[in-house]
Amino acid sequence: MTMTDPIADLLTRIRNSTKSKHKYVDVPASNIKRKIVKIMLDQGFIDKYVNIRDDKQGVLRVYLKYDEYGKSLISGLQRVSKPGLRMYSDVSELPRIKNNFGMAILSTSKGVITNKKAKELNVGGEVLCYIW
Repeated sequence: MTMTDPIADLLTRIRNSTKSKHKYVDVPASNIKRKIVKIMLDQGFIDKYVNIRDDKQGVLRVYLKYDEYGKSLISGLQRVSKPGLRMYSDVSELPRIKNNFGMAILSTSKGVITNKKAKELNVGGEVLCYIW
């Protein structure tokens, strides 16, 4: 099976696991996925993540975070830039997600960062996804 959009696969696995109330989800690892998951951890959307080595590319085990009522802290995940249609944003047009309660993750010349950090650094880039 060839995967044409690994970031969409990551987001879909997390979305499906939060709806099923799973404790964690395993996804095939890559550098861009590690960076996205690290941002999600830094922003408090997930509990933790672990790199699991195997004979291939490795596995990311993402531990999901829920509130005291069992509701996931991730309300929504949306892939923006796709392999067939790349979406770029200038620093003056950076998206605001859910009135700044959510975030956008961008791939910029300064690395993979959030829309708030991109505004601070005054850089634009490819909008990878929205999380709220």
